[in-house]
Amino acid sequence: MRKTTAKFILGALTASLAAFLLASCGTVHETGPGAGVSASAASTVAELRRENGVVPLKADATLEKAALQQAGYMARSGEMDHTTRLGRDFVSRMKKGKIHGLRAENIAHGAFGTSKVLDVWMHSPPHRKNMLDARIKRFGLAYVSDGNGRRYWAMVMAD
Repeated sequence: MRKTTAKFILGALTASLAAFLLASCGTVHETGPGAGVSASAASTVAELRRENGVVPLKADATLEKAALQQAGYMARSGEMDHTTRLGRDFVSRMKKGKIHGLRAENIAHGAFGTSKVLDVWMHSPPHRKNMLDARIKRFGLAYVSDGNGRRYWAMVMAD
């Protein structure tokens, strides 16, 4: 019985250490309710653009992955910023993800859902400009919770 308990504890500690090391090196691939938000937000984003005379955006898995990585970084650091602590700014992150051409990023944090974050951005001139840019054709939207009820949101858009 003691060997089984010791093996269980050792296994749990090993798994915890591995998760910590992955999180600290910034390569955690976030999953959960904040992944896959693009598909559920597509009709709302399309309607916002239609109301403003712009063709709808298409949800894009590559852009969503970039948004999820940035949201995860912000949730782990507790800071809302386009540049990570590793010095990766938006442009360098997009180049690393092989996302070329015209690109834009909106970020936010708060205890709110998809409709609210889109509303907040639509009422902020620079964020609204990104969302309504007619040259933009695709988007990825994601959030990661910080565990304290606050969500860190990122929306990556590209032509």
